[in-house]
Amino acid sequence: MAETFSSGDAQYWPIHGSSNTTTTEKTTPYASLLRLLRSHSPTSSQLFGFLALFISGGILLFLLGLTVTALGISFIVFLPLIIISSPVWIPVFIGVGGFLSVAGFLVGTVAVVSWGYRYFQGKHPAGSDQMDYARGRIYDTASHVKDYAREYGGYFHGRAKDAAPGA
Repeated sequence: MAETFSSGDAQYWPIHGSSNTTTTEKTTPYASLLRLLRSHSPTSSQLFGFLALFISGGILLFLLGLTVTALGISFIVFLPLIIISSPVWIPVFIGVGGFLSVAGFLVGTVAVVSWGYRYFQGKHPAGSDQMDYARGRIYDTASHVKDYAREYGGYFHGRAKDAAPGA
């Protein structure tokens, strides 16, 4: 009962219970299931990829367990030292955090000033085309609003005078 099919043959064999039986052979549910499974079975490269993914995922999961275990044990071992020296660590963390914040803001400021200097010197730094496009859009929008206000602004002033003729 062991049947072998090539990948293209499975589509021509009828599935059990289907009405388009063009072959003279009788189909059984077992043979039909085999044909269906083989038509959707992965290739050998897909199986090898899945095996590699499974093995590497298992290794990484094992390493994660080792890391969490080592972290927990080291936390338990060093907890008395951390508690005793906490009056020293809190100012150190505040100082290091403040220093890193100031350094980060300084680097950001230097980057923005440097970009602006290169932009205004006409050297076209990265992103200057987007800046020019945004500036053009803002200018166009402002001019449209100004034209609209000139066109319809007089209408509102005239209507206000008509609404209160004695004022």
